[in-house]
Amino acid sequence: MLQQDTSASYGDTAALVAGGWAPADGLYSTAAVSPQQEQAVLTAYLPMVKRVVRQLASQAGEVMDQNDMTQVGLMGLLEALRRYGAVDEAFAGYARQRVRGAILDELRRQDWRPRTVRQSAHKARDAVRALRRQLGAEPTPAQIQQALGMDDEAYLAYEQAESAEAMASLDEMVGQGMDLPSSAADPQHAVLQRHLLEQMLAQLNEREQRVIQLYYEFDLNLKEIAAVLELSEARVCQINKEALRKMRAALEGA
Repeated sequence: MLQQDTSASYGDTAALVAGGWAPADGLYSTAAVSPQQEQAVLTAYLPMVKRVVRQLASQAGEVMDQNDMTQVGLMGLLEALRRYGAVDEAFAGYARQRVRGAILDELRRQDWRPRTVRQSAHKARDAVRALRRQLGAEPTPAQIQQALGMDDEAYLAYEQAESAEAMASLDEMVGQGMDLPSSAADPQHAVLQRHLLEQMLAQLNEREQRVIQLYYEFDLNLKEIAAVLELSEARVCQINKEALRKMRAALEGA
């Protein structure tokens, strides 16, 4: 069983979503970035790239292996560095979004969800909405699975795909505020962004906050989160999807 200390507040998680991981030595603070410094940054941030790859691997299926995803992620990191310039404390969050975005863009380019799968997903969503109206409440995973007529494997794949799309959508929205290097942005941008993320997280119940925290702060994938919380992976997918829906609604309403 995985053991994680999940006692940090959602404010800490908001900082990590906005700021992410950074090298401890702080070597990269010059005005220009040389080829040697580029290589040093790529090496220093490789663990972050690998964590993003590990999180997204379950979404890739057989379309891309982890080595290919890592290469795409490193290209995204290099592009982020060249657009950003000298690395400072705000670079990690910007880079993390660029790395995730590069991998997700490549998965979309390779049509990781074929047209027939997307059509099936639309029909499944319509069926879940109808079930929700019929029950007058949020259906349980077992009720959804029964309504969709799916076996355990097919239902888990459906929930994983739904969670993947929700994460990609939220990442894209959060990342929109990170497109400018910090030297060119409003100096209050980071503070405002963290405040917005805290507002988003405040919309969640305790369990939803823990799922988001484990994902963003501890870089666990959904299977690992299920082990920590002692829930089925399908249930964690559902909690995660609902949490992301609430966060997206809060972000759109901000």
